[in-house]
Amino acid sequence: MGSSSRRGWLSFDEAWSRSPAGGTRSWRRSSNRWKNSGVPAKSSEDPIERLRRLCLALPEVTERLSHGEPTWFAQGKKTFVTTSDHHHDDRVAMWCAAPPGAQEVLVGAEPKRFFRPKYVGHRGWLGIYLDVPQDWDQIADLVRDAYREVAPKRLVARLDAEGQT
Repeated sequence: MGSSSRRGWLSFDEAWSRSPAGGTRSWRRSSNRWKNSGVPAKSSEDPIERLRRLCLALPEVTERLSHGEPTWFAQGKKTFVTTSDHHHDDRVAMWCAAPPGAQEVLVGAEPKRFFRPKYVGHRGWLGIYLDVPQDWDQIADLVRDAYREVAPKRLVARLDAEGQT
């Protein structure tokens, strides 16, 4: 996966290799891949439109409504990102597939930006509030990571060949 040169973030493999020995593996907050130095001011652009562009830029992604919300699928079959626009509460958010340990680290580090979503949180999915200032470069990385979690190996290889790490 990605290299540690991008903004000092660690790849999943690098983070796992640095995890403490013994017991269950866990992400270390001080050296996780998504740590950012600050969240930029909120953009005036509609967050759902911005998310749509990120998702549809990936290989063989389709969009359709699921449970009344825009949802993106790898190869038309497997959900990797969905939106939650006031569906369960008064918040605008997205839910995405996430690698093991990512939800725990991000929610623990920044609960005002990240949360454990209903229904899929127990499977490690990550909730991201879109009605607060967000680092959209970080969200783009999380969308690609979500895609990698569900897409077939052939499409992940194509993503890598296109240089979208």
